[in-house]
Amino acid sequence: MPGCVIHGAGDLRVEDVPVPSPGPGQALVAVRYGGVCGSDLHYWRHGGVGDFRLKEPMLLGHEVVGTVVAYGSPDTPGPAAGTSVAVHPATPCGRCPECVDGRRNVCRDTRYLGSAARFPHVQGGFAARIVVPAEQLRPLPAGLDPRRAALAEPLSVALHAVCRAGDPAGRHLLVTGAGPIGALVVAAVKAAGAAHVTVTDLLPAALEYARAAGADTLVRADDPDDSGRPVEVDTAFEASGVAAGLDTCLRLVRRGGVVVQLGMLPPGRSSFAGNLVVSREIELRGAFRFDGEFDAALRLLAAEPAFDALVSAVVPVGDAESAFALAADRSRSCKVLLDFDADPAA
Repeated sequence: MPGCVIHGAGDLRVEDVPVPSPGPGQALVAVRYGGVCGSDLHYWRHGGVGDFRLKEPMLLGHEVVGTVVAYGSPDTPGPAAGTSVAVHPATPCGRCPECVDGRRNVCRDTRYLGSAARFPHVQGGFAARIVVPAEQLRPLPAGLDPRRAALAEPLSVALHAVCRAGDPAGRHLLVTGAGPIGALVVAAVKAAGAAHVTVTDLLPAALEYARAAGADTLVRADDPDDSGRPVEVDTAFEASGVAAGLDTCLRLVRRGGVVVQLGMLPPGRSSFAGNLVVSREIELRGAFRFDGEFDAALRLLAAEPAFDALVSAVVPVGDAESAFALAADRSRSCKVLLDFDADPAA
């Protein structure tokens, strides 16, 4: 079966990989769609993401939806064979202090699909068939198309960031970075009642995706005289993954406001306006992955057809490298999906 394997920076291959067999407590899933994430692009471009570096070939992908094929044992609880499902990509250990404290998204010993955070790496979901713990399967709500459901993982990231920030209802919010995560943060806060959302980005095309997600004001980040630039906001979300975006958030959030950092900054040290955190008592909060927000994301996707506008292309898995190139070109795309059913070998 075809699988998208990363061997190093710039070395992505669609290879013939073995079909796995599920063991006890596991399910075999036929993957239909896989969303190309920013972390997948980092592995492809740089051989790593943040401080996580490739040490061996790895199947990419953690945004996957498909159909249950079979279970490793007949008594395994889970959706019936043939059910359309989304796959929660995290397997927390359940024992560490973070898991015990209810913060499983920062589990110190988690397994996450398509991640080089541990060695051996956790192989990902970009293959025609994958095996995952049955407890990580989520049946799609009635009427939710699998194509839109492929946004569940990144939307969960956005929803977790919103939870970290606090109730957005009635507030003026800033989002720096209008990539897929930034656009989904916009959609999430608007659904939760935000009064006004301003989005900054360097690219007009990316800003248009933010508009489709519900942004009220669009600002060119490289234009200091843009008339839409706010004087002050209640809460800011940094989703660009660059230090300049964090600086903008810290300078525009009100005194006593909250800045949520969810863009992954480059590895190593990053300078930021730390004195503003002190003198204005700004709360700087990190947001990493998600946990129970995955179920909420599926419900929101089922209720809001407008999310379809954020899927800019669906590409057969055999053309994976062109899909990655498209996903990396933010002037032409927002979320790009790989289609594993469109390839004859799948």
